[in-house]
Amino acid sequence: MANYNKVLLMGNLTRDPEVRYTPKGTAIANIGLAVNRSYTTEAGEQKEEVTFVDIEVWGRQAETASQYLKKGSPLFVEGRLRLDQWDDKESGQKRSKLKIVCERFQFVGGPRASTEVSEGAPPPSRPPQRSRPAPPPPEEPPASGESDDNIPF
Repeated sequence: MANYNKVLLMGNLTRDPEVRYTPKGTAIANIGLAVNRSYTTEAGEQKEEVTFVDIEVWGRQAETASQYLKKGSPLFVEGRLRLDQWDDKESGQKRSKLKIVCERFQFVGGPRASTEVSEGAPPPSRPPQRSRPAPPPPEEPPASGESDDNIPF
């Protein structure tokens, strides 16, 4: 039986991207996305629920996100679920958090959204429509358990 881990989301950023770098220099951007869902109750009342999702973006895509996105920016994200687990240093209890690891994203909206770049930076002549897939993070082992050294070509 094959497994499948794919997530597609479209929403608005809840904060500006936060970028940090690994010791080897790989960029990692953490972004928050708010995804709205509208529905009607049995009584006919219109309701809306908001889901807040943490997303991790790696490599060149992280740098692009940090350059062109800001709080409120609309964004389409394609990625996979990952469960992070750790021991809380203060309480000693096990903690966990489900997040999305972004494989690619796409800017949503018209030219106005893409020209609202950080202060002092000129807008791009043509906004990127789709970024390249990020390579897997260097800290994670290859999914198949084999390294590139075992490939016969």
